[in-house]
Amino acid sequence: MSAAQALPLAGIRVVEFSHMVMGPTCGMVLADLGAEVVKVEPLAGDSTRSLRGSGAGFFPMCNRNKLSLAVDVKDPRGREIVLRLLAGADVFSENFKDGTVDRLGFGAAAPATLNPRLIHVSHKGFLPGPYEHRTALDEVVQMMGGLAHMTGPEGRPLHAGSSVNDIMGGLFGAIGVLAALQQRDNRHNGTGLGQPVQSALFENNVLLVAQHMMASRSSWPR
Repeated sequence: MSAAQALPLAGIRVVEFSHMVMGPTCGMVLADLGAEVVKVEPLAGDSTRSLRGSGAGFFPMCNRNKLSLAVDVKDPRGREIVLRLLAGADVFSENFKDGTVDRLGFGAAAPATLNPRLIHVSHKGFLPGPYEHRTALDEVVQMMGGLAHMTGPEGRPLHAGSSVNDIMGGLFGAIGVLAALQQRDNRHNGTGLGQPVQSALFENNVLLVAQHMMASRSSWPR
């Protein structure tokens, strides 16, 4: 690609309500591809900015190439600012636990009414099912899904050193957004409408261990 050639997502605007790693990774990928990503932070700033130790690299790595806006979304004036952003956006990305964006007034119904072309990507611990309302962390799903068992020595499960499920979840979120943009804007059969997209930590972890689960079939009784 020549220096003068526009990046693939030039002209696409993303409004991001996310923190830590998974949601910001999705925005990072979209920003690297040329989208304008506006990260909405609380007035005190994203708490990830102040992490130390093993978390010190989270914010600079996952939030490059983004714009940032500090807003009190509980104030009607702040809420109005965000709604105006969403009215002109292509993608709304968030990774808060179930019910949070609804309580703030930014659940799927409100932005979709305001902007039918808006794609809403949610990054969660679990996809819809018996655990969908549970909060999850990368290390937790590594233990639940068996990755820690594979990483550590026998009898001593050990989580991977990198936030593999968080990063992978953000990548799948970005892939889902790209597919939704294609379905919305395809010149032959595009719908012209946005849609919900979901990515989750646990299901990513299952994919990581799936090849070894399938390999074990060779020892199953027939």
